[in-house]
Amino acid sequence: MIKVAIIEDEPAVCNEIIFLLRNEPDLEILGLAHHVAGAVRLLQEKEVDVVLMDIQLVDGTAFDVLKNLSPVPENIIFITAYNQFAIKAIKYGALDYLLKPIDQQELREALDRYRQKQEKNLQYAKQLELVRNTFADQQALPQQIVLNSLNNMRMINVQDILYCKGDGPYTYFHLKNGRNELVSKPLKYYEDLLPSPYFLRSHQSYLVNRSQITGVIRSEYLILQNEEQIPVSSRRKSYILNLLSIK
Repeated sequence: MIKVAIIEDEPAVCNEIIFLLRNEPDLEILGLAHHVAGAVRLLQEKEVDVVLMDIQLVDGTAFDVLKNLSPVPENIIFITAYNQFAIKAIKYGALDYLLKPIDQQELREALDRYRQKQEKNLQYAKQLELVRNTFADQQALPQQIVLNSLNNMRMINVQDILYCKGDGPYTYFHLKNGRNELVSKPLKYYEDLLPSPYFLRSHQSYLVNRSQITGVIRSEYLILQNEEQIPVSSRRKSYILNLLSIK
């Protein structure tokens, strides 16, 4: 049986989660908590496999709970209302989350990722710290991002990204060290995470680290520090040249 703890301060949402979990025959709910102290106590006293935890509690945040725990639970599914900063922070860390109201299929998919997990994630604590820092400083571009592919998970420095190239449902990350990382998410997903003014969508297929741009050729290509040329689409040309103050 998968042992689950629920940490949620809204009674209606808590009841909804319990109702949905009853449709999962291999789950056992070990306890509920509605505030930070109760959540800490629950997770200290019970050995749980999966924690369903609201990122914003009535008296603090999920990170106020986690900083009081050692070791930190490894399998956390965050719960949030539509909060763009919370969602963006969680995505930077490539962690699981559910939006309120909870959808049965999305909950099952999140639980299935735990069911299919084969080994311990040795960098989970670093992912949580990345999410916490991103959530705490909502104005700054995070220093790192987690790229989660089918075969591996890597935490890279954002400023090591030269550009991203979209290919349908996939994105290739081209890095300063010459490595390429393939991620099974579309370029639009990362355009939302790596926003202007730090990154520039020059073309339908390209998202460029603005700090790597050194010049423009014939208003048709951006020149990067490594001398690669990135195309500029005709419909984005005026906007980009104006942004880069090039006439």
